[in-house]
Amino acid sequence: MDFMQVMNISGSGMLAQSRRMQVAAENLANMDSVQSADGSGPYRAKQVYFTSVLNRATGGTEVQASVRADTATPLRSEYDPGNEMADARGFVQMPNVDMTIENLNMKEAQRSYEANLAAIETAKGMASRTLDLLR
Repeated sequence: MDFMQVMNISGSGMLAQSRRMQVAAENLANMDSVQSADGSGPYRAKQVYFTSVLNRATGGTEVQASVRADTATPLRSEYDPGNEMADARGFVQMPNVDMTIENLNMKEAQRSYEANLAAIETAKGMASRTLDLLR
């Protein structure tokens, strides 16, 4: 594996983890949004899914992130009869965002981002030492 492959692979990992942090922040920001921007109902948490993609130019396998709404997890119901969005029984449908899960996603994404950065730094150091030996 050459230096550029390491950079491409680690760079794609950093980009994917950055996207994961953005989605977690978006979920946390909207955890009390009872109405989506399009008016279709409460905000639905988004999840990031990773897939392996072969980079034909370099021959390395990189990671790609895709984002989808979490429709499997049910919405939360909160009793708030004074809310204009409440149903006949006084319950308001709230987003399916779990603060604990989102905080864990942020921390795990941060650690993975740091690991990819360390891989780049290690490869850069190895290339630098190799060039020093050739002088």
